[in-house]
Amino acid sequence: MAVISSDIIRGYNDTMILYLLLDKPSYGYEISKQIKALSNDKYVMKETTLYSAFTRMEKNGYITSFPGMGDNGGKKRTYYQITESGRTYYRSKCEEWELTKEVVEKFIVKEN
Repeated sequence: MAVISSDIIRGYNDTMILYLLLDKPSYGYEISKQIKALSNDKYVMKETTLYSAFTRMEKNGYITSFPGMGDNGGKKRTYYQITESGRTYYRSKCEEWELTKEVVEKFIVKEN
């Protein structure tokens, strides 16, 4: 099975993370599992990539973090939630993606 190169998708890591935070806060490991599952194992975000994205997005005001506990009083976790600024950024990245697809598809040969 083909996998997606991290170089290709790097500019949209934040978009994927923000998408997963649209409805509810979450924590790193859960977000990582969701990305892997939603991509049907075609993309696995490395832990360092994930946490550097959290740091960058928090610095930019797109997300906030807060401490929490795991299920059934499990280990402490840091949860992340999207801000209104993050929602605006997410929408702009979605628009950018549509334009990117439109342009790149002009250069993709579809052989039969």
